[in-house]
Amino acid sequence: MGNNLLSERLVYNGESRTPTHLHLCAYDAAACEETAAERFEDLLPHLGGGRTLWLQVHGLRDTDTVRDVCAHFGIDFLTMQDILNVSHPSKIEEREAYNVVISKLSAWPDEPDDDIRQTHFCLVQGNGFVLTFLEEESDFFRDVTQAIRANTLHIRERHADYLLSVLLNGLVGNFLSVVSRIDDALDELETSLFDDDRERDAGVGIRLLRKRYLLMKQTVYPLKDQYARLFHAPSSALFRRGTRAFFSDVNDHLAYVAQTIDSCRETLSALMDLYVSNNSLRMNDIMTRLTVVSTIFIPLTFLAGVWGMNFRWMPELDWRYGYPAAWGLMLATGVAVYVYLKRKKW
Repeated sequence: MGNNLLSERLVYNGESRTPTHLHLCAYDAAACEETAAERFEDLLPHLGGGRTLWLQVHGLRDTDTVRDVCAHFGIDFLTMQDILNVSHPSKIEEREAYNVVISKLSAWPDEPDDDIRQTHFCLVQGNGFVLTFLEEESDFFRDVTQAIRANTLHIRERHADYLLSVLLNGLVGNFLSVVSRIDDALDELETSLFDDDRERDAGVGIRLLRKRYLLMKQTVYPLKDQYARLFHAPSSALFRRGTRAFFSDVNDHLAYVAQTIDSCRETLSALMDLYVSNNSLRMNDIMTRLTVVSTIFIPLTFLAGVWGMNFRWMPELDWRYGYPAAWGLMLATGVAVYVYLKRKKW
């Protein structure tokens, strides 16, 4: 990775092939206007009027469009680079004229053995506007768009900071849905550890769920402390007093997600210990069975070795009933050893 402080180029480093396109929702208490475009200049006539602006950018391949959007709203170059860097860790950052949230939208895999699918997501909130950047086409915030159209809970009468709280609440809800799936999968895995037919696959399941857990931990944990520090700061000019209760509610949800992740960590640790313990018990059981078999056959091997010696004078060799007597002795010895071990509860 090159030094981004020494380059003026904007580079999208993701793999999404979604063409860059824009969706603008401009609203006030009286009405809501929605406009879609592929170029930012086509939206310029719709940006005025003192309305709250919510601009969604889907697809980040066209870096020039991203630059035009950010330049119009006063977003600096370093933030532009963060928007286009899909491997950027989650963060919440306060700038002089806007706030930035960088995270991932997560989707539970359709196939049991696949990883969680994550989509780079960036949110920028300033005075009178909210910008959302997604590297792929998504209808994740469709319910927010419908709420604005219907003016649910008088959302159009509120300002951009309230819209930010609504979008963040949706983001945290996404975290919670995925982490809850991990928690449920861990419960199922715990049950399978006590099922002899499924226990052999438990090790693979533990490794897969641990990988998913670590992915969500890396996504959620950086936001937890940064969120509390930013939105509880009394000096922030971008948040009105009346909306702080909504941000506090989002903080409660984020704290619950973090607690669930901690619970998953403890469950994973306990399941790993249980899995190792079960393997040890199974190995001990196998060794016990092998020991029993060896103990039974040791005296039989001794008898066979004695009669297998090539001495010339062995009375048993000339005895008419020597062969069946040898079989009888060996069977009786084997049964006697087995009964003895059985009484010893081996």
